Amino acid sequence: MSDRAPRLLIVWHSQTGACEQASACLADAARRARPELDVQRLHADDCNAASVLSSQAIVVVAAENLAALSGRIKDFFDRSYYPLLNKTQGLPFASIICAGSDGDNAQAQLDRIALGLRWRRVAEPVRLMMQAQTEQAILAPKTLSEQQRALCQELGELLAEGLAMQIF
Repeated sequence: MSDRAPRLLIVWHSQTGACEQASACLADAARRARPELDVQRLHADDCNAASVLSSQAIVVVAAENLAALSGRIKDFFDRSYYPLLNKTQGLPFASIICAGSDGDNAQAQLDRIALGLRWRRVAEPVRLMMQAQTEQAILAPKTLSEQQRALCQELGELLAEGLAMQIF
């Protein structure tokens, strides 16, 4: 057993602010719940296989764009998938998907990637519906509701406690 604090990696990408807020809220809650936890919050452009390999759990916070994972999250997986293959089996993971009204396809795409990597889901997927249906609403800056923030905080607390107690 290492003396190093467990690391929770949060990889995110946001165009309109919702995923950025969700990842920050999750990270803050995890740090408050367990200050000794090493919480690393990285934009998808700055995250790579080494970031994942040095972590004991991961949360992917992504928008659904055009019925798929946002391009920057997909790029992160394009760069990291094969370097992670057969090296991260059983890695605890969770997800937050921000979507206009659905999120099913982005979640399914992420679940297929996680299945290929043999990651282990440790929390139900969180979906934050932004109710954006027009071009103007889709492109507009987003602000999470208190209820949405609470979902992110609950996930952060759950992951922090699970890591600290070595449940996963």
